[in-house]
Amino acid sequence: MDLTTATWTDVRDLETDLAVVPVGSTEQHGPHAPLGTDVLTAEAVADAGVERVDREVVRAPAISVGIAEEHRQFPGTMWVSEDTFRDYVGEAVASLAHHGFDRIVLVNGHGGNVDALREIGGRLTRDGDAYVVPFTWFESVGDHTADMGHGGPLETALLRHCEPDSIREDRIDDARAGAADGWGEWTSHVNMAYDAAEFTENGVVGDPAEGDAERGEELFEIASDALARLLEAVAERDVSRPEDR
Repeated sequence: MDLTTATWTDVRDLETDLAVVPVGSTEQHGPHAPLGTDVLTAEAVADAGVERVDREVVRAPAISVGIAEEHRQFPGTMWVSEDTFRDYVGEAVASLAHHGFDRIVLVNGHGGNVDALREIGGRLTRDGDAYVVPFTWFESVGDHTADMGHGGPLETALLRHCEPDSIREDRIDDARAGAADGWGEWTSHVNMAYDAAEFTENGVVGDPAEGDAERGEELFEIASDALARLLEAVAERDVSRPEDR
């Protein structure tokens, strides 16, 4: 059930404790992909994963602004601090738990959110508010994960499959021309760059031309199946905390 379109009486009558919360970002993804890429992909995978499980799942509204200050030189990018993000997501999730939806999967589409979401899940779970785990779609796609860039092949492919009208196909050549080969500037296993503009001219990392719709369909299927398996595992898990040794 989608909370955006449900009434409070619809929600009252549910018999489930399982929910998903899509989490993304509003940030540059090069000249060819929309600022909402991370939200669109997170929502698409979240909805597909929910459809693949044979149980009721609450689908919360997406959280669309995340930890993205590293893209601040590119117009349209929005961000909040890590502290604000952790507090906001944590309190939003706690409000779901208040209504009995206390097994929650955070379906994430933005790399900058990963560490904070893990912290949020650990804190809420250890405090007994809810059992919360993060799921980042591009970490679940097997060998494809190695090609994850930014506005590169994986995100472009998934959008071409799920939201084909969102890709500016006439700008793909420009996206390729200004792209970086990899994320950051590395010396002695240290990334010396803090902002994306230090190493990519147009915000792109990786080759978006390598992300066609067929690859996007494969990514979509793998990620959605992985999320469905996780939802089943969360639903069945003994979430009581271990006793002190």
